[in-house]
Amino acid sequence: MAMVAHLHREDSSGSISKHLDAGKYVRYTAEQVEALERVYAECPKPSSLRRQQLIRECPILSNIEAKQIKVWFQNRRCREKQRKESTRLQSVNRKLSAMNKLLMEENDRLQKQVSQLVCENGYMRQHLAPAPATDASCESAVTTPQHSLRDASNPAGLLSIAEETLTEFLSKATGTAVDWVQMPGMKPGPGSVGIFAISQSCNGVAARACGLVSLEPIKIAEILKDRPTWFRDCRSLEVFTMFPAGNGGTIELLYTQTYAPTTLAPARDFWTLRYTTTLDNGSLVVCERSLSGTGSGPNAVAASQFVRAEMFPSGYLIRPCDGGGSIIHIVDHLSLEAWSVPEVLRPLYESSKVLAQKTTIAAIKYIRQIAQEMSGEVVYGLGRQPAVLRTFSQRLSRGFNDAVNGFNDDGWSILNCDGAEDVVVAICSGKNLNSGLNALPMLGGVLCAKASMLLQNVPPAVLVRFLREHRSEWADFNIDAYAAASLKNSYMYPGMRATKFTGSQIIMPLGHTIEQEEMLEVIRLEGHLLSHEEAFMSRDIHLLQMCSGIDESAVGACSELVFAPIDEMFPDDAQLLPSGFRIIPLDPKPGDLQESLALHKTLDLTSSLEVGPATSSHGKIAGGAYSARSILTIAFQFPFETNLQDNVASMARQYVRSVISSVQRVAMAISQSGGGPSIGSKLSPASPEAVTLAHWICQSYSLHTGAELLTAESSSSEELLKTLWHHQDAILCCSLKAVPVFTFANQAGLDMLETTLVSLQDITLDKIFDDAGRKGLVSELAKIMQQGSTHLPGGICMSTMGRHVSYEQAVVWKVFAAEDATVHCLALSFVNWSFV
Repeated sequence: MAMVAHLHREDSSGSISKHLDAGKYVRYTAEQVEALERVYAECPKPSSLRRQQLIRECPILSNIEAKQIKVWFQNRRCREKQRKESTRLQSVNRKLSAMNKLLMEENDRLQKQVSQLVCENGYMRQHLAPAPATDASCESAVTTPQHSLRDASNPAGLLSIAEETLTEFLSKATGTAVDWVQMPGMKPGPGSVGIFAISQSCNGVAARACGLVSLEPIKIAEILKDRPTWFRDCRSLEVFTMFPAGNGGTIELLYTQTYAPTTLAPARDFWTLRYTTTLDNGSLVVCERSLSGTGSGPNAVAASQFVRAEMFPSGYLIRPCDGGGSIIHIVDHLSLEAWSVPEVLRPLYESSKVLAQKTTIAAIKYIRQIAQEMSGEVVYGLGRQPAVLRTFSQRLSRGFNDAVNGFNDDGWSILNCDGAEDVVVAICSGKNLNSGLNALPMLGGVLCAKASMLLQNVPPAVLVRFLREHRSEWADFNIDAYAAASLKNSYMYPGMRATKFTGSQIIMPLGHTIEQEEMLEVIRLEGHLLSHEEAFMSRDIHLLQMCSGIDESAVGACSELVFAPIDEMFPDDAQLLPSGFRIIPLDPKPGDLQESLALHKTLDLTSSLEVGPATSSHGKIAGGAYSARSILTIAFQFPFETNLQDNVASMARQYVRSVISSVQRVAMAISQSGGGPSIGSKLSPASPEAVTLAHWICQSYSLHTGAELLTAESSSSEELLKTLWHHQDAILCCSLKAVPVFTFANQAGLDMLETTLVSLQDITLDKIFDDAGRKGLVSELAKIMQQGSTHLPGGICMSTMGRHVSYEQAVVWKVFAAEDATVHCLALSFVNWSFV
């Protein structure tokens, strides 16, 4: 067989192209090559009929064999793939070079910090002097010079302050002015967003980030300076005055208002100077600091609702990279006046980790999100443009923040509150609502019922995930229907027209951020009217919902579930009236660790898939992330007509109390089950613990019964767990204790009991059987413990909702841990079950 090789090249004149096929050179004229390029450009797909038609219609290609033309197109396609791959690799190489440069600079900074610490240590050893109460290097960087305050009344004085701010900011961004330590849970690496650090000991709270972004410096500065678009806690930013600095830069005086995260403390505002300039090396700098602590600002009346916070030199250092993109350094350094908030909230205002998550890391992630959207890498659902969906998320967040804060200048006022109410009810009249994107066609106005409370040992991510996935556990469908009817200006006071919720909740995703820390989705709740005349009419409700903070590994991250009724047509200018939940973790106080260790020694961690004495790993869980406090804030908004204000206020207060009660019940179940950050993974059908348990269940079943529980062979442990999870029989596991409690169930088991994995731990074995079933199980216990398994005859059991469930037979067997004879739990399989 003759060897076949292909070659395509152009000679120096560009008029002749040679192609080696089956050992022969095929010569193409420049006109033939041009014709082939035109055909390829119009029809790049090899199987295109249009390509064949174009070749036939081109006389200059008529004397070339079809096989030769096919080979030419194959080579052309290979060259194009090689060119694209080469371009991609060059881009990756540029990014890696820029990241390597960034890491080298970070390494140099750390070496300087180490050298400084070594010198300080040697000095202290030499002089045997006691350590100062505060970090002197940090103090020198954050103390506002007194002469600058005296000069702040004239442009020359402001320029002096700007230059000082620039110097101090650069010393924090690239120097050792602040003792930076790595942000917990944010290890740098190839897949990381950037390098993140927080202050270890300095005045106030501080966070630092640096990363590579594929945008030009001017574009990045433009995005970051528009703080309300990316910083969800920013209520407003007003440029009071702006003038050139004389060196190509600009100086601005800003008044910024931020939202309070809870109903328990007032919001913060800032009166700052912002300096934008370009350094000699081409880097762009935007730095900012407070002009004074209190008493300044353009609007003293508006500022009366706020506590003046202080911003120490902070900002952005943006350096262009060779080949495109930028390296950005971000520093946030604030004093949030923690003394002015209740003691329980002070960890929130004294935590650098919270500042990093809410501001510093959020800025980096937002810029990366914009960069990916501009490059076309992000695709969203329902044909929506990224900017439109981003606007929806911002409006949901802003509307919820407005409801939580209830500022007077927005028209909010407290309704009949004597200070002793657990639920605060505020009202905003209709005349203050009929403006802007959130204008609502209502006669009376909007009423907001809100509350905040302390949660113990409840991971925010786990609770928010449960609230999102199990809305029927806490929400009232009739209330949702009432809120949805207000969008169409057809008020229906709850109770006037009874509606039945079918229990179906369909989640339609719209989009999510690149790190998937925030999701935007449409929820459809299916319902029907109970009246015979309208029973055939669908009463589906659509909610636009934003869920964030479900990553359990994000230290200091806030978790939110915010939703608003929306028209099923989902217009871009849809009116929104957001309600929802916000859960903010609090840093543990000193001594909390020891207290939690003593407390959890006595807890029965029924969520554990292990039975017996608590192991050392459990001790770590109990004494670590499980012993955490968090603040839960709930705010629900209700539109009303003027003549129904009192009725709606009473209904709102009662409903929010009902929601609080439901959430507290869920939180208690999570807390008692040891539901720390690993509760989701422990009980999830994708966790290592569940994979191990599935293997033990199937292996023990085969050992005791001589048959296989799963008919299909599984190639891996994960595949085995997936098959067990979707098995048609209800398979449950319970602990071997005086009062057996369920610890695991597959999907059929959860459906049969009408419960969830979180609530499963509250169900004892005896509660699901009737008298006959309990007697039958007790009589067979001796046989089970002796022989390892038994078959129970068909009977009736009961779900958690009180519904009767019939089954043909039940198989009960002991589950051994690994290969030894230690009994891990008891497994039950209900065959051919159905609701009676």
